[in-house]
Amino acid sequence: MFTLLTRYASVGVVNTLIHWAVFASMCMAGLQQSLSNFAAFCVAVTFSFLANAFFTFKKKATGGKYIIYVIVMGVMSYSTGYFSDHFSLPPVVTIIIFSPASVAVGFLYFNFVAFKEGK
Repeated sequence: MFTLLTRYASVGVVNTLIHWAVFASMCMAGLQQSLSNFAAFCVAVTFSFLANAFFTFKKKATGGKYIIYVIVMGVMSYSTGYFSDHFSLPPVVTIIIFSPASVAVGFLYFNFVAFKEGK
């Protein structure tokens, strides 16, 4: 389990940096946080899914599992940005809320649904 968590964390660091870079670029361009967070998520999600499939869990990545992951995490991403827009929170708050939440939910999805042992 330690190796699994270490690999997941490694992928997560790179994924988070990708997400933050896209989010910051879009916010600095004047776009809303909801759209910026969702777009950043879309860019980072493909890397995360494929890297975790092949590197972390050593499982086959399928289209169906990818689509479910994108929908669940995408709704969470957009909702976090919408919440921040609604309450006029600074962009850093969006990232601080979304990043740990996405790490936890992503790991649960990968470990217990998408790449569950025995499948």
